[in-house]
Amino acid sequence: MKIVLAPMEGVIDHLMRHMLTTMGGIDLCMTEFVRIVDQKLPDRVYYRLCPELLNSDGCKTPSGVPVRIQLLGQDPNWLAENAVVATSLGSPGIDLNFGCPAKLVNKNKGGAILLKEPETLFKILKAVRAAVPSHLPVTAKMRLGYEDKSLAIENAQALSEGGASEIAIHARTKSDGYKPPAYWDWIKQIKQHVDTPLIANGEIWNPDDAANCQAQSQCENIMLGRGALAVPNLAAWIKGLSSKLTWQELLTLILQYSKYEIEGDKGLYYSNRVKQWFVYIKQQYPEAEPFFREIRVIKKAADMYDAINRQRLAC
Repeated sequence: MKIVLAPMEGVIDHLMRHMLTTMGGIDLCMTEFVRIVDQKLPDRVYYRLCPELLNSDGCKTPSGVPVRIQLLGQDPNWLAENAVVATSLGSPGIDLNFGCPAKLVNKNKGGAILLKEPETLFKILKAVRAAVPSHLPVTAKMRLGYEDKSLAIENAQALSEGGASEIAIHARTKSDGYKPPAYWDWIKQIKQHVDTPLIANGEIWNPDDAANCQAQSQCENIMLGRGALAVPNLAAWIKGLSSKLTWQELLTLILQYSKYEIEGDKGLYYSNRVKQWFVYIKQQYPEAEPFFREIRVIKKAADMYDAINRQRLAC
């Protein structure tokens, strides 16, 4: 089984990728999307979003997990040109985003809105595949549709015929958002119509969910997003490499992450990022709800760090 870490915009940056991959079980990461409109972006944009490009042993996290750059846009030619830049800098392939449900992104004809246009999906994949060296994968992520699932199979076929190496499918439409359930059985239907390997994504919070997802989707490989934030060692837990982190172990991990965050370039926003993270954690740890109510008013990094440490010691 291969487990891929989803590219969650504004959440899973290089610091979070570093921490999550140290827990084990994750085989591949995608970056937050690089928005492509009508120009070839300078190298510094890619280095900022994917500092792993600077690693001497390839574009990997410190624990050795490959990181692939994800692009989002609607123009096949500009996406192809930027794919060339990203791979020339060291990205071990390109991922294309057709799943982002954000209103602003969709309003500007990016992400899930393109699921209304199978022909555009095909043109984008074909152009990017032709531009990227043949030994490197070009993958894509999609949802089941925009407002409904009527084009789910056609969209997957368009990506496959365009040359996608793999397709990750978030088993909900844009209109579904993140509301449960995830319609894993739809991935099975799509699989019957495309030869490209599929990766199942959506609503995987524990090993039982992973097994049910694999059974219903008929996909061995899965992608984790919010579940990996809620339980940071979820991938290792699913693979039987470890048990679910205890509450105290989780707090210790957060303190370790805090050192990276406070010392890094986003230390100014540390408190907000911890609160954002706890939105996911409290879905899987009942102890997190009362603690979240305590910390949500904290603004200073030092105060947040001290509050987490006190909670850890109280355990």
